[in-house]
Order: sequence, then structure tokens, then C-alpha cells
Amino acid sequence: MHISLYHATVPTFLQVLGAMSGLIDKAEAYCNEKGLEPSALIDARLAEDMHPFAWQIKSVVAHSIGAIEAVRSGQAGPDRSDLATDFAGLRARVTNAVKGLETVGYSELDAYIGKPVIFSAGDLKIEFVAEDFLFTFSQPNFHFHATIAYGILRHMGVPIGKRDYLGQLRTVGSGL
Repeated sequence: MHISLYHATVPTFLQVLGAMSGLIDKAEAYCNEKGLEPSALIDARLAEDMHPFAWQIKSVVAHSIGAIEAVRSGQAGPDRSDLATDFAGLRARVTNAVKGLETVGYSELDAYIGKPVIFSAGDLKIEFVAEDFLFTFSQPNFHFHATIAYGILRHMGVPIGKRDYLGQLRTVGSGL
């Protein structure tokens, strides 16, 4: 059985983005329940030298639909956009990423196999081919930031568990 570049990336991006959407909902509900300002979670971080929850969500988006856009253009770089400052802004980022990923064709990504992708950040330039960019740069970063987002909320007391991180599994008969 042939596994396409699409099947090795996009469905998992969608699964975890769905989970991130659920985490945002639970974070907002927790703030409402506890009488917390949204910034208590949106700006929360696991350690002083780590980025906050809003950054983690931005990065999950950057390493999913942003990675697909980089493969399409051959150019990648850090997402320098501002952080969302409320739950609606976080939710919008995730929703837009899902909508963008839903437009990716099943065979589209395979057409990019072997094509160059250059990641640039200031003087740093890293040359990849599309599949290596997705598998060795974007996917690990995507999962790292999703895990940190989950960890921040868990650390802050939001009642979430592993099932919240996993999202909707693709099982036999699930139609996914």
C-alpha cells in the first residue's frame, strides 16, 4: 500500500488541530467557571523562558497549514504575526488552519516530493526537500507546540486528559 505525503501529514494535522480547538473551548470554560481573566491562560507558560499558550497555538497553526503553504511556495520562515489576545482569536487561527487544510488535494502534496523548500530566519538558511521539511522540521515542531499547549493548560489546572490531546481518532467505521 502506498502512503502519500498527504496521508502522512494532513489527517494528523487536522486531528490535532481539532483537539487544540477543544482545548481552547475547555480553557475558556475554565476561566468562566473560575472567574479568571482569559489572559491567565492565554499568557500562561510552563517556564519563564518558554512562550505562552497563545504562542503555542500560533505555532501549531504555523507548522500545519503554514508548512503546506511553505511546500507550495518553496519558502518558509517564522510566523511573525501578533499573538491572539482572546479565545476568539485563538479559535479563529485554528479554524482558518482547518479550512486551509481541507482544501489540500489528496495527490497535491506528492507533486512536491523532491522540490526545494528553504527555511529562512535572518541570516539562517536551511535547505530541505518538501518531504524532509514536513517530516523532520514541521511535524516535530507541530507536535512539540501542541504538547506544550496541552501541558500549559494542564499545569494551570484545566481539567483535561490524554483524550483531549488526541482528538478524534481515525478508526474503522468512523468515516474519517
